[in-house]
This record gives sequence, structure tokens and C-alpha cells, in this order.
Amino acid sequence: MNYGFIVSYDGSRYEGWQRQTRTKDTIQGKLEETLERITGAKGQVIGAGRTDAGVHALGQYANVHLQEEYDLKMLQDAWNRALPDDISIHGLAIRDERFHSRFSAVEKHYRYCIRVGAEKDVFRRRYVWQLGEALDVEAMRRGAAFLTGTHDFKSFCGNKKMKKSTVRTIEKIEFEQSGSRLHIYFTGNGFLQQMVRILTGTLIEVGQGKCAPDKITRILDAQDRQAAGPTAPAQGLFLVNVGYEDK
Repeated sequence: MNYGFIVSYDGSRYEGWQRQTRTKDTIQGKLEETLERITGAKGQVIGAGRTDAGVHALGQYANVHLQEEYDLKMLQDAWNRALPDDISIHGLAIRDERFHSRFSAVEKHYRYCIRVGAEKDVFRRRYVWQLGEALDVEAMRRGAAFLTGTHDFKSFCGNKKMKKSTVRTIEKIEFEQSGSRLHIYFTGNGFLQQMVRILTGTLIEVGQGKCAPDKITRILDAQDRQAAGPTAPAQGLFLVNVGYEDK
């Protein structure tokens, strides 16, 4: 049986999504460990996105193949009880056997949160970049317009050894400011390693006046990570949800 489900997590204390041999503190590792504990069955939990260390998710989507058919509510409740308090699953359902959380995804939605006011956001410090300075959001919007569409985003890829295609499509980049918080929303068909964080860091430089909005085209053409801006801190990034053709 192929079980699909939504995962929400606070990534603050984890070394990212992907299971690793050097640490047990990964989201995938915790999900697989607790699943085996309650069912006695080993299964590989496949996530739609391999979020980096410190990155959070509101609606990561995942699936796992298990031989036995379980009562969905009982399995979901038992799994949640076994998981640590900073990871939760919901929406457990039987999916088509060919469904793959990563390869079946048609779009992903990310949100990056920045504090632009002078006063520190003490109680949300693990979920926001504490930048603490005003930004020219209109200039950022103009810069973001050059990033939408289908491009080679090699300049915005954190993996220097990337051998696969770095062409991706960004459907839209939206900005929403409320008081001292600025949210940037990214929607696309897929994102490279650290791509959203590098895009954010570059747009921040536009907002600070360090980079002209139209320079974005030259950064794209350079196909060189050194041409883009800094990588924004992990804690401000959330995987909001994942889109599929059938849901």
C-alpha cells in the first residue's frame, strides 16, 4: 500500500529533511524511526522537497510504501503520538501505487519571512530573518519580475557540483508587508538546493540599494553562484504546500 500524508515541522533542531548516517536528527529519519516502532515495518518515507537544516514546513507532502493495510485514523494517531512535538502528520490517505511525492509534484510554494522593523521579534526569532532594516519593496518587485518564467537558475544554486539541469520555472514571486514583517512568496515547478534562500538574499540586496533591479538578468546570464547575492538564513523559510494534478 502507498500511504500519502502531509507533514508539518519546526526544522530548528534538525539537520534537514534527508536521512543521514552521521546524525539521527533529520525529519525523514524521525518519521521512519517512529513508523518502524509502531508498526514493526521498515519503510522509506519520500518527501516532496529535501528542505535544508533549519528550514520549516507547514505542508510538506510525503509518501511511504508498506505491505500491510492499516486503519488510517489509527495509524495516523499512533504515528503522531510517537513523533516528537515539533513534527506532525495529517491527511493520511491511500495513494496510487505509482504516486511519488517528489516526482509527481507539479508545483511548490515557499514563504520567506523577514523582520524589517527595528524592534527584535524575540518570540518568533526561530522563524524569521531578523534583518531589522527597511527595504525598498517596490524595487524588489521590479527585480523579481526578471526571475519569473523559465530560466537557467545555476547562479542561484547552492550545489557547486550540480550536474543535472538547473532550468526551472518560477510562476510568481509575491510580496506582502504587515507592520515590521515582510513575507516573500515563491511558486514554481521545482527549486534547486538553497535556491529560494539565494533568491531571497539577492532580492534583499535589491531592496537595500546594493543591486539594481535590472542586474538580475546579468546574474541569470552569468550562470555563476558568485554573481548572485548571499544565502538568506534558514530559519525564515517555510515550505508552505505542494501541488499535484490530482489534489
